[in-house]
Amino acid sequence: MSIHSNIKKVTTETFKKMKASGEKISMLTAYDFTMAKLADEGGLDAVLVGDSAANVMAGHETTLPITLEQMIYHAQSVSRGLQRAMLVVDLPFGTYQSDPIQAYHSAVKVMKETGAAAIKIEGGLEIKESIKAILNAGIPIMGHLGLTPQSINKLGSFKLRAKENVEAEKLISDAKLLEELGCFSVVLEKIPAQLGEKITQELSIPTIGIGAGNQTDGQILVIHDLLGLNKDFKPKFARKYLHLHEQIVEAVSLYVKDVKDQEFPNKEESF
Repeated sequence: MSIHSNIKKVTTETFKKMKASGEKISMLTAYDFTMAKLADEGGLDAVLVGDSAANVMAGHETTLPITLEQMIYHAQSVSRGLQRAMLVVDLPFGTYQSDPIQAYHSAVKVMKETGAAAIKIEGGLEIKESIKAILNAGIPIMGHLGLTPQSINKLGSFKLRAKENVEAEKLISDAKLLEELGCFSVVLEKIPAQLGEKITQELSIPTIGIGAGNQTDGQILVIHDLLGLNKDFKPKFARKYLHLHEQIVEAVSLYVKDVKDQEFPNKEESF
């Protein structure tokens, strides 16, 4: 019998039950096997292979450059590290927005090649037909509203969204549309906490917040932010649970010194 045979996989149905019972949903991003395995062992409910891999793993300024093939590579790596957590994968920029047929093929390719349980896409009314095409194929969708990084050139900045009534009302309308179409959950990014709470109360599907207050049904962070691996990126909403940047730089510095001083490897570390 497998040592993991008693582990119950989190599913979209689990998300619904967690919202109904009031249990908060925990999510993090991950982009590789090692991080995914660690996150899973920590008891995480779901892992998102985010297109933020373009920033975190490849050093791009935006999420726009990452390709579908690159997302699939990261998702395959993460999938091998998960036993309990549900795997959700972003569809990257340009693979679903204006063409429902392309959206369908992109989503099917991700599901077939990665073992994902769901995909995530950004937007509301503007991508209605693409959402319908994907859902009609039986593929679960996690929506994403508020600050939508794939639209950064249109939005103009990474500032707080939906502060004004017009944008807030559209966001509420889009959230209700996503629920009506059949999305199983929605990410709310960088919006006022009061608005995050309002949308959460008005939807029957779970909301996952990132900079949207603590009254959403769950939270998501980039795992590299949580671990403090990037000292230059300090968004208000990202709590550092560790400060690994300093520790890793110090460890490498000590290694360099030991190599230079012929202190490494020592006799015990030699054959």
